[in-house]
Amino acid sequence: MITDSEIKEKWFKFFEKHGFKRIENASIIPENDPTVLFTTAGMHPLVPYLLGEKHPAGNRLCNVQRCIRTGDIDEVGDDAHLTCFEMLGNWFLGDCPKEEMIALSFEFLTSKEYLGIPKERLAASVFAGDETAPKDEVAYSAWKKCGVENVFYLSKEHNWWGLGAGTGPCGPDSEMFYDTGKPKCSPNCNPSCDCGKYLEIWNDVFMQYKVEKAGEKAVPLARPNIDTGLGLERAVCVLNGVKSVYDSGVFKDVVDFIGTKAAEKYDSSEKAKRSYRIITDHLRTSMFILGDLRGVVPSNVGQGYVLRRLIRRAVNCARNIGLDTKYFADIIDIFVDKHGVDYPDIAGNRQFVKDELSKEVEKFSKALEEGHKEFEKVIFGIERHKQFAAQSGEVVENVISGKACFRLYDTFGFPFELTKELAKERGYDVDEAGFHAAFEEHQEKSRTASAGTFKGGLADNSYESAKLHTATHLIMAGLRKMFGPQVMQKGSNITPERLRIDFNLDHKMTPEEIAEVEKFVNDAISRQLDVTCQEMSVKEAKASGAVGVFENKYGDVVKVYSVGDVSKEICGGPHAKNTRDLHHLKIVKEESSSAGIRRIKAVLD
Repeated sequence: MITDSEIKEKWFKFFEKHGFKRIENASIIPENDPTVLFTTAGMHPLVPYLLGEKHPAGNRLCNVQRCIRTGDIDEVGDDAHLTCFEMLGNWFLGDCPKEEMIALSFEFLTSKEYLGIPKERLAASVFAGDETAPKDEVAYSAWKKCGVENVFYLSKEHNWWGLGAGTGPCGPDSEMFYDTGKPKCSPNCNPSCDCGKYLEIWNDVFMQYKVEKAGEKAVPLARPNIDTGLGLERAVCVLNGVKSVYDSGVFKDVVDFIGTKAAEKYDSSEKAKRSYRIITDHLRTSMFILGDLRGVVPSNVGQGYVLRRLIRRAVNCARNIGLDTKYFADIIDIFVDKHGVDYPDIAGNRQFVKDELSKEVEKFSKALEEGHKEFEKVIFGIERHKQFAAQSGEVVENVISGKACFRLYDTFGFPFELTKELAKERGYDVDEAGFHAAFEEHQEKSRTASAGTFKGGLADNSYESAKLHTATHLIMAGLRKMFGPQVMQKGSNITPERLRIDFNLDHKMTPEEIAEVEKFVNDAISRQLDVTCQEMSVKEAKASGAVGVFENKYGDVVKVYSVGDVSKEICGGPHAKNTRDLHHLKIVKEESSSAGIRRIKAVLD
């Protein structure tokens, strides 16, 4: 059996041998990216460098990045889906040696020194070409040269990377698949048919084009890049020949632990198996979110809402299999013991994670009580309707509407299965089709609002956003001057129109405090201060007084942005050139983001 740690070790050994510089993983809470709630791919922390900035570590980089994707949260519980995973990634910045990257991919996958997958079990797909760009014959030929027999030309839907808006950097990609040995579903079976024969394990994205206007033909990019990603957990599954990601490593450790405490056993039913897996996945993801250096806590908005949903789904599943939620703390310990080695921020926040998890479990217990009360109100309303309807001869069925069921679920966190159980006890049916329709509508809205798949999510890189980014540095400098150096940025969301910044503070700011911070920023703007950037070691950055969360976040060399004598922070950019370009800042709102975290929204006018 090969472990995830062994695969990571092989990954770095291989790419460092080929001239790639190892960089640290970034926070899973993205900074200055309004398109996603979480870091969904290794590319997100590298946005400025993919768009042209020089990276302190050079043009060839590699790392392992924690990623969270919640678009398929309802698929969790099957053999392959996870909400949190580790992505092995490497990058070429500023050149695009496509043949070299494909040869490297093939060598790492097939060499006995590394993963040792027989080349006969590999398949690849490349871009088939359309009106946007020609077919990727270079990639096709490169795979054939390596000796891969099954190489498929697929459409843009499957083998093209681009921004959601349809403009900006874009290009073909080449995906690598493991042939599971299942029979072909048809003579035309290929990786796009989702029959289970081909399992995707790696993706090379060739950012070699750009689109100026949506719908126009792509033109060559002046500074092309390559961005790759290999899913670690899926690789472990393939290499160990197990059916599910939950059948090896720390996942199996947790599943086995739950089996010693739950009333219902893992293999007793498909529902039980899914419950075990959802608990395992959701508590692991919750640990990563709570334990992150920019960690958030459960709330009703943004990342906090996702975290709350994960925890509450875990509680529901524990109820399904008769698992006391007091054992959640033990499960967190298993995960921290494993992942804390690679991510010290998690190890240092072990107790915080368990405390916040316990608080949310308790809150959910109270929410369930409220849900019961609301359920009774629904029944009362139907009974009153029946009384009035009887006077006119109208017949009202004993059915709880799908809309009412979904409101219980979404507003009160009341499990739909529980609604059905209680309804049955009271002689009522539920409109399951209506509930699922409302659920699908909500899910689609959530996907649109927090879109973030591997093939999308680069942040806006306009000068308007750069100016607002500089403004966030000035706001933080003003806050630290007023309240002390313990005040740190806990997240931000910047668009070309406005900025939103979260920071730790134990009280609601007064109008006078808000006005003072605003004045501090505008004084800096009026001084027309230059914004400068220096590259230095982490030790030098600390010694210079630069603000930043240093532990295990940055490489050996970092960028330090200074705004005159007002602000000095470790940051990846981009920024304004001079504060005069900011004109004037107006704070439009100060509000609570979550417990102990405040939020400022501001604009430049």
